[in-house]
Amino acid sequence: MQEILDATQASDWRTLDPANTLYLDLASGRVVIELAPGFAPAHVANIRTLAKEGYWNGLSINRSQDNFVVQWGDAAEDDQQKKPLGTAQAKVPAEFERTGKGVKFDRLPDSDGWAPQVGFAEGFPAARDPQAGKTWLAHCYGAIGAGRDVAADSSNGTELYVVTGQSPRQLDRNITVVGRVVQGIELLSVLPRGTGPLGFYEKPEQRTAIKAIRLASEVPENDRVPLELLRTDTPAFTQLVEARRNRRDEWYKRPAGHIDLCNVPLPVRPVKK
Repeated sequence: MQEILDATQASDWRTLDPANTLYLDLASGRVVIELAPGFAPAHVANIRTLAKEGYWNGLSINRSQDNFVVQWGDAAEDDQQKKPLGTAQAKVPAEFERTGKGVKFDRLPDSDGWAPQVGFAEGFPAARDPQAGKTWLAHCYGAIGAGRDVAADSSNGTELYVVTGQSPRQLDRNITVVGRVVQGIELLSVLPRGTGPLGFYEKPEQRTAIKAIRLASEVPENDRVPLELLRTDTPAFTQLVEARRNRRDEWYKRPAGHIDLCNVPLPVRPVKK
């Protein structure tokens, strides 16, 4: 894998768009999140507004469920005590899937138990049903989703979670996926597990304070994290996938010849200056 990455060209990589990048700042460091407006435009627009107006600043991470998710937002249970949304929308439509028309899809060669086809769209792990004409983002490790109640349209982006366990693909097309963590997932995955139902923290002192969640475009340039991601529509990425799905190094005695969507690495590196 490293040999393939070392041989890549500058054109094989793409830089993060500051307008679609969130910085989740904790005392332990920074988590970098890439948003997916192509799949969840209403949610992402609301998240941008919430970030610009400092909604999450001073709130907390309230849940860490073993082998599942870490979740953050307003811990208040009484609606009257919850933090005001400012100019953000209190209600947005469910965005579980989108039309597949016009979506460039870099398909994996292997079968999938959750969808007719899987691959990558706009750099995100994705799945599609060509007959139904639908495409959606997959719940792989690091995926960011918008928590909701029973009603499909009961999420608005204020309560977000990140997958920190084995990929819960049963959530695909049941919850709006708004992006993914591209750097700093280890700051979230190591948090102590909550002792309450579903991994929620039972005491306020167990929660992790959020210093700020900001759009990268709202952060001074010298305080940004310059990153670039390997494009999924390049020969280099195809080679990388094959190197991982059919390992031929000396240690492997029986190459698998198969790879799961959520096991495909998505390389990230600092921008070279």
